[in-house]
Amino acid sequence: MRVLVRLIPLLLVVLLAGLWAGGRHADSLPGPLKDLAGANEPDRVVREAIDRVHRTYYREIPKSKLVDQAISGVVANLKDRFSSYFSPAEYRRFQQQQDSEFTGVGVTVAQDPRGLRVALVFDGSPAKRAGVVGGDLFVAVNGVSIKGFTSERSTARIKGPAGTDVRITVDHRGKRRSVLMTRARVSVPVVASRTRHACGKAIGVVALAQFSSGAHAEVYGAFRRLKERGIKRFVFDLRGNGGGLVSEAQLIASTFLKGGKVVTTRGRDVPERTLDALGDPLLPNQPLVVLVDRGTASASEIVSGALQDRGRAKLVGTRTFGKGVFQEVIELSNGGALDITAGQYFTPSGRNLGGRGVSTGAGLKPEIHAQDDPKTRRADEGLDAALAAVGGCLSRT
Repeated sequence: MRVLVRLIPLLLVVLLAGLWAGGRHADSLPGPLKDLAGANEPDRVVREAIDRVHRTYYREIPKSKLVDQAISGVVANLKDRFSSYFSPAEYRRFQQQQDSEFTGVGVTVAQDPRGLRVALVFDGSPAKRAGVVGGDLFVAVNGVSIKGFTSERSTARIKGPAGTDVRITVDHRGKRRSVLMTRARVSVPVVASRTRHACGKAIGVVALAQFSSGAHAEVYGAFRRLKERGIKRFVFDLRGNGGGLVSEAQLIASTFLKGGKVVTTRGRDVPERTLDALGDPLLPNQPLVVLVDRGTASASEIVSGALQDRGRAKLVGTRTFGKGVFQEVIELSNGGALDITAGQYFTPSGRNLGGRGVSTGAGLKPEIHAQDDPKTRRADEGLDAALAAVGGCLSRT
């Protein structure tokens, strides 16, 4: 009896060690211990299925590839086109390209249900040489459809080392063609500014391509230089800007707003928070118009919506994209990552622009509708309308 009593602590240690190891080698444990080890949970079935396919399928498929496909399937079945899974290789490419200079074909794009809608084509770029123009639709990359992909996942497939080729299927007004482009180093002008004249007045125009890290400083600097030159009326061009960092949206909105709400974000796994304008605005009350289109999305809609809701600026152009959700990038142990919809955002008046969250909503409706007409020869009718509106010689709504 004394021997048995002495063995009980040792047996408990062995049992606990077995249970700890059971998470890794659960299939080798006896039935009752499998239950104690938690091996009968749904995740065990997933591991079992992957193992069976790996061992039994008539041709060998690397287990890492099966894992990638399994995770992709989980995300795909969310039926959320803003969520995606990056394999380790895709995530490495994605990380390498998060700057203002990249190797690609030289376009800015907006997400479209059928692929990527081209917003801008940079001069001297591979896309420019291939005859790609704004409004074209990229529907496949290297023969693989990108329908339903997030813009991040699609662009990660297009970008790559300089000097390598990528074949893109381009839809131009319903006609498709396959174009082979050689990737090149492309410098993206995040902010561009200029002075235009309309209604007998000088007007400063600042265009922002993306809400990348540090964009707020460039936007602030561009408006400050125009102001120092005596400009008193401004157009902020956010056409084709698919968004970026919410923190940059908050700081850029602070250029025009003195305190008060910019956006509220809510999610299940993230705390609700309200972001207010910070510091003293550079342009608190100067006449301001924001130029938008269907490519204006996400962080661009946050800024546009805040300025519209608070009566700080009029919107000119077409309805915006209608994306009322934000994503969180979650790195995984295999080197891949989830780019997953983590919550919704709301403008100062409480509007959510994305309908029922992940579905495309109505977006922001401009006070003044303006759209380029391909049948006319005017170079930029949207900008013309914005200049007339801020200059005071356009009264139509």
